[in-house]
Amino acid sequence: MQHRDHVNLLREGVQAQGGVWADLGAGSGAFTLALADLIGTTGVIHAVDRDNHALRENERACRTRFPRTVIKFHAQDFTEPMPIPTLDGIVMANSLHFHSAQLKVLKHILKYLKPGGVFLLVEYNSDTGNTWVPYPFSFNRWKQLANDAGLVNTRQLATYPSRFLHEIYSAASELPAPALNG
Repeated sequence: MQHRDHVNLLREGVQAQGGVWADLGAGSGAFTLALADLIGTTGVIHAVDRDNHALRENERACRTRFPRTVIKFHAQDFTEPMPIPTLDGIVMANSLHFHSAQLKVLKHILKYLKPGGVFLLVEYNSDTGNTWVPYPFSFNRWKQLANDAGLVNTRQLATYPSRFLHEIYSAASELPAPALNG
């Protein structure tokens, strides 16, 4: 996949430039770069990954391509408490499938998302894993997982062919805003 493909997977879920976002499981930066392209220089990105080497590659790529975008890099596991603020949006691209306790991980992560915030997922559209992608989940399974975690308005955004597990998809969900009494 190329940069424009990564951008297109996220595009429909990023409604405006700016905001405070996190890329959890950011790795070497394919989706951090896509997010930087979409939110522009008025936003802030927190790139989180436990692989310090991959995170340094991510930082080099971001500094080269998007030097004016504020990106903070955190070398740590996103399943642990993170030193990040409340977020307008979260991107998780091919990172949740490494965890068998996905609902538990998702509920932990959603503590950082503000009500009304957007959760963008990129995942292989398969319910059968392998050595490299141990716990993938199809879009149909994601709809149920998102619902169980308290997310609403789950919708598929885009799909692309994948040489690994046939297809990759992106989806957007929202954390509900509190109801107004009146």
